[in-house]
Order: sequence, then C-alpha cells, then structure tokens
Amino acid sequence: MDDILRDVGLAGGTRRLACAAILNRLIEPASEHATPAWIRRTALADILGTSFDGLAEDALYRVLDKLHPHRAAIEAALVERERGLFNLDRTIYLYDLTSTYFEGLAAANGKAQRGYSRDHRPDCKQVVIGLVVNRDGFPIAHEVFAGNTQDRTTLATMLDLLKARVGLPEGGTVVVDRGLAYDENIAEIKARKLHYLVASRQPERARWLAAFADPEGFAEVLRQPSPRNPTQNKTRVEVKIRRDGDTTYILCRSAQRSDKDRAIRAKQEGRLLADLDKLSRRVSAGQLKRPEKIAEAIGRLKERYPRVARYYELAVDPDTAQFSATLKEEERDKAARLDGCYLIKTDRDDLSAGDCWQIYALLTRAEDAFRDMKTPLAERPIYHQNERRVESHIFLCVLAFHLLVAIEKTLLDQGRHTSWATVRDTLKTHQVCTIVLPTKTGQTLRIRKAATPEKDVAELYQLLRLPAEVIRPVARWTDSQPSD
Repeated sequence: MDDILRDVGLAGGTRRLACAAILNRLIEPASEHATPAWIRRTALADILGTSFDGLAEDALYRVLDKLHPHRAAIEAALVERERGLFNLDRTIYLYDLTSTYFEGLAAANGKAQRGYSRDHRPDCKQVVIGLVVNRDGFPIAHEVFAGNTQDRTTLATMLDLLKARVGLPEGGTVVVDRGLAYDENIAEIKARKLHYLVASRQPERARWLAAFADPEGFAEVLRQPSPRNPTQNKTRVEVKIRRDGDTTYILCRSAQRSDKDRAIRAKQEGRLLADLDKLSRRVSAGQLKRPEKIAEAIGRLKERYPRVARYYELAVDPDTAQFSATLKEEERDKAARLDGCYLIKTDRDDLSAGDCWQIYALLTRAEDAFRDMKTPLAERPIYHQNERRVESHIFLCVLAFHLLVAIEKTLLDQGRHTSWATVRDTLKTHQVCTIVLPTKTGQTLRIRKAATPEKDVAELYQLLRLPAEVIRPVARWTDSQPSD
C-alpha cells in the first residue's frame, strides 16, 4: 500500500498517516466517535517507525483531502497489483449498491439526500455507494452517488468508470440483482459487447408459473459446506434451464426461501391492511374529502408496499369521494404458488443451470463487502459534512477492505479458511509493551518490545509471510530527576 501511495505522489509524512488511518480501520472495532486517541492504543507508531506525538484530528482530515484527487489512480493501481499477486479473474463483474447515512444535516453536501435507506434510517440523509467486485471479492471500482439516486440509473456510470480505471474487455459477464435488471440496463450491457446474468424482475417470473409447478427437469445444486463449519447444513436449491430465443432462463426453487417469501409477504400485507384501515377511517371522518388527495394517499401506499399492493384494487370514486380496497385473490394465489421461486436470465448459452446459479450466488461477495465496510471498518455513520471528505472517508474504508480481502485470500490459498474477524481477534493477543526499569542513579530505562507470539499467532505470521518479531526492541534512557 505504501508503494502505491508513493507512486501517486504522496509525501512520506502523508503516506504514513494514510497508512495508519487504513490500518486503524482493520485494527479497531467500529466506534461512534473516532478520535486520535485510538493511535495510542495500537502499535502503529512502532510498526510504521514514526512518532504520532501531538497528532491532531485536523491533520487526519487533511490527509483525507490529499487522498481525494488520487482515488481513481490508487484504486486502479491496487486492482492491477492484486491481479498479479493473486492471479485474479477478469471475466466476472459483480455490481451492487448500498447506502450510508449521516449524523447531522450535511447541509453543504449536495450528495447528502434522503432516499431508500438500507440502514433503516429514513430520518437521516445519506449517500448511495456503488461497488464492483470480482469473483474472489476484491473491489474493482466504487463510486459515491447522491442519496436519492435510483439504483437502475447507475449502471452506465459504473461501466464507464470500470472502462476508464481498470479496463473492461469484451466478453466479460456483468452480474446484477433484480433492482438493476431493467431492459435499458440489459441493452446497455449488450451494447458494450459484454454478457449479462441477472435476477429477473417479479412480473417476468409469473409467466413461468407452469414450469415452476412441473417437477420434471429440476436438479439439485450440489453445495459444499464451509470448511470452517463441516457440519453446516446447506439449504437445498433446485434449478431447471429453459431457452427462449437468445435468452437462457434458469428457474430456481428453494424451500428456505419459500418460508422467507411467505413471511415477508404476510408482514407487508399486515402493514398495508393496517394503513388502509387508517386511510378508510380518515375518509369516513371527513379528514380527507377531495378525491385527488385520497388518490395521492393511495399512491403513497402503493409506493410503500409494492410487493403486496398489487394484490388489491385500490380506488376512489371521483363523484362520491368514497374509498374502496378489493382483494384480487387470483393474483395473490399466483404469488403464493411462486414462493421460494426466482428466475435468473442470461445471454450466455455455454453455461449449465448449476453454473448460472453459482455465478449469480457470487453477488453475496458484494453484500459481504458492504457488511464488512459498515461494521468492522466503521464506514457508518458519517460525521463529515464536506462532500470531498465524505468521499475520502468511504474511499478509506474501501482501501482497508482491499487489505482485509488480501489477507483472507492469502490464507485461503494456503488452505486456511478463516475470516478477518477471527484473524483480528487472534492477533489481538500479541501486544507490544513498554518495560520500565528505574535505576539507583535516578535514570529510567524504557524498553519497547513485542511479546513472544502464541502458537496460533506465529502460524498466522508464517502464512502471511510476516516476521514473528514485529518490531525490534528499542531501549531509551530518560532522566527521571526534576530539572532546574
């Protein structure tokens, strides 16, 4: 990381502070108020060979400012370095989005807007973050969008960024979830001579109802338990392939997902019915009289509960201003028969149904990245108000995630299946200590040295090709007598 920061022109002191800030994301658990006090609880000064005495919070903010104009260059250099180090795949591009919220008004930040909150904080302003990762989970490119940006409008921008920063060779496969699987986005992917593999949207799934109901042709996807948990009971997933013109459809069924779909629908429907009852009482009490206002209230409910509102005929009589809600039982029964069923489609004809499902399942890599950046890497909430520092704050978390994935991948390639959380908890037991030895002469000998690592720590150092002696002992004499 230090070499890459040097290559983009950052001076030595700035590089050390940037490295310290990145390493802190890995070492320290998430906290609401990060202050320079964290650096005194770590051995970063010893490891980096520098002194952070007198470090002020403003100095760290200025490092964010210096990093900001170099984000694209650093990201591109990291991707190239990681491809060489780990022989990474260049054919699969997994794209997903999340949101991160602010504490405070962020009035001076144009990107801080209210929108659909993945953090369940609709009361806070937020930004939307788009991230592309490869099949091994390494970040390839990221971008920060305004908080009210619709997911479906971001794909073309991300493809442009990928091409400009790291290259986007023809023939690669772009994988997205149903929130981006609109016709215009699929056309955008194909226009760039790329392949697509997407989860189809709900309306398209309904036309395959008979095929889902027919058990003929389904085959179970063989899923191996995690090496970290050999007794793990993987959920059963069955797939069936159908081709329609130049499009390949993969019908997927999951018993566990069936229970989940049923529970979500019941919860949403219960909330919708409660709100419909409130709306009906408002109309009856004369609190809503104008038909257009009642229609607006109905529209808001349809936006709030899109999954279940389509099973009801919601209407208002323009003459009498009477509100009605009628259940469309056939529509709801059809949805119930599709519980646990989902549809994947692609323009590739060289993959089996199982292969397509396995590639689609890789989208969890992007979800895992967001989860790691938000919690152990302290991406949220954001306290910065300046747009440039907000973008640099998120970039810092992405850089730390690069290191996290590189550590996990290095261990995985050597047969050690573990997570960063486990690695961090193991390494916490190895500490750097200061031994204080007063003498009869009035002087004090202070020896700064690392403790002897435990066996499991030493094994990790060996696998990561790190020296067991993280720092060389440093002896320093001080005069403990008060000076005149």
